[in-house]
Amino acid sequence: MNHPLMQPVHKFYIPVMGTGFTIDTPLKVARYGISSVVSLVDDVLIEQMRQRVSGENNTPFEEIKDKDEDSRARRITSYLNLMDDVIQNQVKGMKESLFEKGSEITRYFEMLPDSPLRAAYLKMQATLDPEERSRLQSVLREKIEMGAIDVNIMTKLDRAKLMKGENLGPKFSDAMTALRGFAKSRLRSSVVLSAGMNRKLYAYLAEFSDFFPDETGDIPKRIVLKVSDFRSALIQGKLLARQGLWVSEYRIESGLNCGGHAFGGKGTLLGPVLEEFHTERARLAEQLQVVWTGAMEKMGREIPQTPMNIRVTVQGGIGTSDENQLLLEKYEVDGMGWGSPFLLVPDVINIDQDHLKKIQVAGENDVHLSGASPLGVPFWCLKTSSSEEHRRELIDDGKPGSRCPKGFLASNTEFTKAPICTASRAYQRRKLKALEECELTPVQRDFEEQVIKDKACICHDLAGSATVPYGIDPDASTAVCCGPNTVYFSRVARLREMVDHIYGRASLPINTERPHMFLKELSLHLDRLRTEVDRRKQGLIEAAPKSTQEIQDNLIGGIRHYRKMAGKLVSGQRKEFLNKLEKMRDELEQMRS
Repeated sequence: MNHPLMQPVHKFYIPVMGTGFTIDTPLKVARYGISSVVSLVDDVLIEQMRQRVSGENNTPFEEIKDKDEDSRARRITSYLNLMDDVIQNQVKGMKESLFEKGSEITRYFEMLPDSPLRAAYLKMQATLDPEERSRLQSVLREKIEMGAIDVNIMTKLDRAKLMKGENLGPKFSDAMTALRGFAKSRLRSSVVLSAGMNRKLYAYLAEFSDFFPDETGDIPKRIVLKVSDFRSALIQGKLLARQGLWVSEYRIESGLNCGGHAFGGKGTLLGPVLEEFHTERARLAEQLQVVWTGAMEKMGREIPQTPMNIRVTVQGGIGTSDENQLLLEKYEVDGMGWGSPFLLVPDVINIDQDHLKKIQVAGENDVHLSGASPLGVPFWCLKTSSSEEHRRELIDDGKPGSRCPKGFLASNTEFTKAPICTASRAYQRRKLKALEECELTPVQRDFEEQVIKDKACICHDLAGSATVPYGIDPDASTAVCCGPNTVYFSRVARLREMVDHIYGRASLPINTERPHMFLKELSLHLDRLRTEVDRRKQGLIEAAPKSTQEIQDNLIGGIRHYRKMAGKLVSGQRKEFLNKLEKMRDELEQMRS
């Protein structure tokens, strides 16, 4: 049986976007064989969506209340099972439909990439003999596969669960309950672990049999690690392998050219990272196989006869079919994540009309790398979103900070015994008062106040993309976590149009000023470095010469890689690519001097 992760119908997938944007995307795309990722952060939103989807599909709904036993995990399990039931029915209906213009089954096959299955469909279309045509249609129906309902867990979002002031223990923390909710569901899909390492969570994975293979090597629930470089993949892969857990996919994400949280790291660029994975992929699989086999033997588990496979995928800033094809051919990745461009595809993601228009007209200055996240990690956001407008209004009214309705990011105990969120009014009021007693220059004081007030209620506001248009919470202030690639797309599109754009069968209009994805990422690193250097000169942040030197060295190494590979990366625009590359190298050298 084909597994939707290891042998997907499509070469692209839709990554997790915030909490609300893709919360029900599988219901819109999985029947066409397209995989997408659902965030498991906000179980309040998940329960609201379960009620809505149940109503739409005439399915009985019984509320799981906050105070019910293991409510968070049970909400997640119930919602994932509901989505699976609905999509299975969608696929069943599709298989029973006629091959005619505009039908669901025709749409399924017409959106396929160039592949043996698409060729078989085209052969059927060209067949005139009724009996043979009917036979071929029966064969095609049997080959229909749904896309995966994958889930995302941010490993560091692991708030402790308190009951009457008492900690219920690690298994009831947010990340652990999210994992348990997924593990107990009926899904055959993957959990995408992102935002770093969580040893307790990794150990907890081994308590669920679905993360282990049968004698054929099939794993009902697979592990995907989101990584920024090869070293991270090797370290985390070995850590999990020692527990008998096989990582089926390493999902490489650009450090800065992405949506949501941006982990710039040490200046590692996507091109060199992909090259290292390309050259070291076999060695990675071999090393992990040895560690994993040893662990499985110690556990007394049966080891499949054939070696386990790994997939390498990539996401972050992809915007054209040429870039998509480059990643497939040059770096031989197994799949690509297309995120921000789908914010303009409302039949795929959740977005209200007001914010859809704001994204359409957004320019370079409207999407910025902000300090909005209470996690203290740079966060891409739309300046014109209602969340940002509301945050600024509160500051103008002299009441900065959120009322913190959900508290998923509450982790600070600087002023309180119980953790509170740095975006909350309770925290910001105390922090601003404490700042008054510090000896700072006017410039330093303004900077520190800005850092405090920049924090926004993203755990609640990111749900607004779903709760506002669905009427669940029509007064919510929506946060939009679009990446920098968004501003180069301006036309609202349908799913079919975006799929054809990805595969090069058609082209959506793109701003002619859009740079190549590799050059854009490099420019973002230069911007970040320039900002950090300026802040250090002003005494706003502590100097870290070794860190700065490492970032600069990695950027120089990346520029060398792009210069060497320019002919293969952009064969038709090599001269223009190299000219832009040299300008950025000169900028970097000026900062180094």
